[in-house]
Amino acid sequence: MRKFLASLAMLGIALVPAAAQSIGGSYTVAGTNFDGSKYGGEATITLTSDTTCTIHWKTGGSSSDGICMRNDDAFSAGYVMGKEIGLVVYKVEKDGSLHGLWTIAGQNGNGTETLTPK
Repeated sequence: MRKFLASLAMLGIALVPAAAQSIGGSYTVAGTNFDGSKYGGEATITLTSDTTCTIHWKTGGSSSDGICMRNDDAFSAGYVMGKEIGLVVYKVEKDGSLHGLWTIAGQNGNGTETLTPK
């Protein structure tokens, strides 16, 4: 019985890093605009390689698409929303959520955004 429990424990430990590396999936979005007003929505991250992905946001009445990349606990995405080009940089938290800052080219300031796995 002890060997069986030890095997289960080792299997559980082996599975944690794999789950931590997977960033693809659906997320709930909560953020603030440059002026501090709040917004919400959904985002979907689709893996395209071990480190790269595409991301699609639906927030308020708009949507945007981008490319993204992960490096350890850093996750960034360049995106297009209408004619605007933007950048968001997130920190990947241990619980799988992403906490970040975003901006739009040519504008002063930044907004905040949190992606929480569904």
